[in-house]
Amino acid sequence: MGIRSKAALRNITALILLLIVAAGLTFYSEPLWVNDQITRAKLWHHNVHSKYVDVDGYSVHYFEAGPTEIPGKPESAGIPLVLIHGIGSRGEDWAPMIAPLAAQGFHVYVPDLLGYGRSPQPNVDYSISLEEDIILKFMDTLQLEHADVGGWSMGGWIALKLTLDHPEMVDHLVVYDSAGLYFPPTFDASLFVPTDAASFATLRQTLSPINKPLPAFVVRAAIRLLQRNGWVIERSFFAMIDGKDLIDFRISDLHKPTLVVWGAADQLIPLPVGQEMHDEIAGSQLAVIPDCGHLAPGECPKPVLKATIDFLKSSH
Repeated sequence: MGIRSKAALRNITALILLLIVAAGLTFYSEPLWVNDQITRAKLWHHNVHSKYVDVDGYSVHYFEAGPTEIPGKPESAGIPLVLIHGIGSRGEDWAPMIAPLAAQGFHVYVPDLLGYGRSPQPNVDYSISLEEDIILKFMDTLQLEHADVGGWSMGGWIALKLTLDHPEMVDHLVVYDSAGLYFPPTFDASLFVPTDAASFATLRQTLSPINKPLPAFVVRAAIRLLQRNGWVIERSFFAMIDGKDLIDFRISDLHKPTLVVWGAADQLIPLPVGQEMHDEIAGSQLAVIPDCGHLAPGECPKPVLKATIDFLKSSH
């Protein structure tokens, strides 16, 4: 090997080592950002597209995935399905469900609610009514005259209210560990905005019985993120507990085919709330997911997907 070849090899080796060190430092300093890039790359690989649309003057981010269209067969565009995330969440948290639902013939739309994910954070009240209006205008903008709608936690409350206020827009409804009915809470807004490792551990234990140990640098990054978005989370929470958007006295008026999905070990919104919701919605179905908590769609996607697909396909 010549001198030039050896020098080139040393340069390439040094460059590779430099890239490895840079990648390690990036992961150490911003592990959640790195994880997001991996999640988004996986979604892209499965033909889940990241997009933006102007909704009432706001550039709202959303994911979209649909089955392959067949020329001359409009139905191949898929059954429209809008999925709405919960408090402190964003579209990526639906990642385990988006591509599988598209593969089953659904055209899936997953918006980031106002204040969350990659959507703007204006100075507004972040009430259920406001987010419902964003979803309504999101559907109008994308010319979705009607769709199946799924909502998780706070997103379930938004989906329920949307169905009650605009039944013509919703064909079938699926709610996952949904808020919306009054129950005596055992927590306050501070639960969602932890300030140290102990309060972050409390949040994790409340949300899920599946708690793998996390490195300290990941915990610190998660706390930083929640603190940065804490003002939006707190406004959402206080708007929810003021009671004006509760649907206790309206829920029996809901007459759309409905599936209620609940993690059996949910400590945030306990299973009896889901059972009450099921009892109040005439003809609804209840799917209880064993050994899973409030994060059922993300942590227990297989049984949640099966329940969702079975219900929607049998209804259609």
